[in-house]
Parts: sequence; C-alpha cells; structure tokens
Amino acid sequence: MKEELKHYRTVALMILSTIFWAGAFIGGKLAVVEFPPFGLTFLRFFFASIMIFSVMVKYEKKNWRLKKEDYPIMIFLGLVGMVGYHILFFISLKYTTAINASMIAATNPLLTTILAVFFLKEKLGARKISGIIIALIGVIITISRGDLSILMNFTFNKGDLLMVVAVSCWAIYSIVSRKVMVKYSPLILTTYSFVLCTLFTLPFAILENPNSYLKNTTLSGWGGILYMAIFPSTIGYLVQQTAIKELGPSKTAIFINLVPVFSMILSVVILKESITMITILSVIFIVIGVYLTTKNKANTKQTVKVKSV
Repeated sequence: MKEELKHYRTVALMILSTIFWAGAFIGGKLAVVEFPPFGLTFLRFFFASIMIFSVMVKYEKKNWRLKKEDYPIMIFLGLVGMVGYHILFFISLKYTTAINASMIAATNPLLTTILAVFFLKEKLGARKISGIIIALIGVIITISRGDLSILMNFTFNKGDLLMVVAVSCWAIYSIVSRKVMVKYSPLILTTYSFVLCTLFTLPFAILENPNSYLKNTTLSGWGGILYMAIFPSTIGYLVQQTAIKELGPSKTAIFINLVPVFSMILSVVILKESITMITILSVIFIVIGVYLTTKNKANTKQTVKVKSV
C-alpha cells in the first residue's frame, strides 16, 4: 500500500513539474517585456544557481568538485546549452507566442535523437523515423500557421525560427553532456551549467546598462524571473530526478510530452493567447511524434535530461 501511494505521489509531482515547465514560457513572456535577454538570463540563473548549488553540496558530499581536465567541456556546455539556448529563447519570445515557443521546444527529444544517430552512432528504427516525421510536420504547421503560401514564400515568424535554433543548441548540449555523465551525476552537471551561465552572461548583462531598465520593472517582470528560477529550474529538476529513481527513465521522459499541452492552457488563461484548430493539430502531431521517438522498450536504459525551459 505504501509503495502504491509513493508511486501515485511521484506521478502527481511529475505532472506538477510539467506544469512548472509549461509555466516557464509564460514567465519568460512576461519578463522579456521588461528585461533585456542577457540581464534576464543572468538574473534567472543567478537565483537558480544559489538554490541548486546548495542542494548539490548537500547531496553530493565530497564528489561535487570538478576535475581540471573537464573544465573545457563544461565551459562548452555552459555556453551552448545554457547561454545559447536561453538567450535565443528569450529573444524568440519577443516575436512569437508562448504557445508556439513551447511546441517547438517540445521537439528537443527528436532533435537529440537525430544528432545521436550522426555523432553517437545510435540506431534509428522505423518507429523513431515515423516519430521524427510526424513531429516535424507538427513543427512546420506551427511555424507556418497552416498557411501553404507561407511555406512557398518562406516568410516564417523569426521568433519561431529563433526558437528552432535555440532547441538545436539544447540538443547539442544533450549529446555532448553524455561524455561527462560517466564521471558526474546529472545534478552536478546541471548545477555547473547554471553557475557557468551566470558567470558568462554577467558582463553582457552589465553592458545592457541595468540602470536604464531596472527603475521601470514591475512585480510582474520580477515574478516571471523568480518563477523561472525557482519552479522549472530548481524544483522541477529535483522532482524529475526523484521520478527517474522511482518510475524509471523511460516513464519519466513521457511526462515531457504534456508540456506543450499545459503551455497552451496557461497561455490562454494568463496571456489571453488564442487557440485555433491549427494550434491543436500542431500539438497532436508533436506530442505523438515525440512519444514515438522517445518511447523505449521496457528493458532499455535511457538518460533523461532536465527540461530545456
């Protein structure tokens, strides 16, 4: 009975985490109106680093320090996966909706799968190929808004295109990070990525002249930053790691498919964004495609990365 209750509690917490991750697109949309990209990225990961670093030191005991030979790859991961992804993510939110951004971000697992085929020589079966094609159809519907003339004239929303590049950065991060995961736990890897992102963005955040915009910020903007730092970045990640232990990597990864659905709901309720049949169709294609791409056999091991939001 206790094990069953523990199972359902873990499932409930993972569903709550997907809502947290979905909310990151809402928080980003609110904050990007008042903060420039580097300042926004710095503040988010400054607060997140403080929280997750203390957790890492507590649970990793004496094993949390990096070895000198791993600094170059960790710096690369911090620049590409954290700085690259999040700067492009926040800039994209200036030009596209939170719904579109969340749906494009949901394709990260399939982009990672494609890169793994080329760089890690992983096999790509018929199911995964089908999933990739279905999800890509969903992405094309999203960025073209279902208008064939947009496809013909190639006049996509630049915010959507920037989000595609951002997700590509995260996919590269996911592939490269596997090389150091044999030495470090996901908690250590993520914590140092957060810290390095904070350090890398600091000088650029200063160049954006904080005095010119901080005086005009509101509780809404700061709320967006603190929400992203606390809930999706810290709590969502820690819950995910617990779920991997309790449910297994494959079952935990499936919950990520709920993110664009919750993002759509939150965007309508909070941001008053509109939902069309094209939006719903895009979500269906992307969720099915990502599910087929990431679905593993029961006896197959899988690494689940922290969500890229």
